[in-house]
Order: sequence, then structure tokens, then C-alpha cells
Amino acid sequence: MRDGTITGMAQNKHLLIIEDDTDMMEIMTAILEKDGYSVSGIAGADDIVRTVLEQQPDLVITDYILEVINGGEYCSQLKSNPLTRQIPVMIVSGYPNVLTSLGNYGADEVIYKPFDNADLSARVAALLA
Repeated sequence: MRDGTITGMAQNKHLLIIEDDTDMMEIMTAILEKDGYSVSGIAGADDIVRTVLEQQPDLVITDYILEVINGGEYCSQLKSNPLTRQIPVMIVSGYPNVLTSLGNYGADEVIYKPFDNADLSARVAALLA
């Protein structure tokens, strides 16, 4: 998948990662930048809709477990707002049972930790295709 296929599609695509674990943020950023995406990262947001409108990402990737508000709630807020509902949202979680019991909050994709780097790349590319 690193033969240029993903990179070719990644040109001019901006991703916003919401992750409060610095190591995980660095890992996902490195993987996705290697694929050719422009990546911004934040630990959280007081107003996720405003933040997304300011950042203008093509895709939002949010961890589920965050310090102030869970990523599912961010997803729900984005999907319920007409200005942001068309932006794909991927939830990343180390707790599959939590999401199974609570629902996916309208997420376009859910990926579980630990994830395979190639799987993350492929799922991001599919959401942006």
C-alpha cells in the first residue's frame, strides 16, 4: 500500500487527530504523514464544532477515552451539526466492549487498539476515497 497509491490520494488531505496520549499521537501522526497527509493534533477542544470549522479537516480521528469528554461525544456533536456532519469521523479505542455497549455515536469507522499500521492507513484511505 505504500507504493504511492495511498500517497497519491493523500495529497491536499488534512486530518485532525484528537488524542491526549502523546505517544499515540506521535505514532498516528508519523504513520499518516508518511502516507502523505497533512496532520494536526489536539488533546481536546472546548467547542469541537468550532475547532473543526477552523481546522477544516477532511477527516477527524478521535480517541474514545479522553480526559474531559469522550471521543464518542465529539463524534456525536460533529454528526449532529449540519456544518460538520459530512466530515468522516473515525473513533480509535482500546476498549471494544465500551463501544459495543454504548454504540458508535454515528462514527464512520471504528478501529481498536492495538491496531496494525497498514490497517489504519487503509481505513483512512477508504474514508477519504
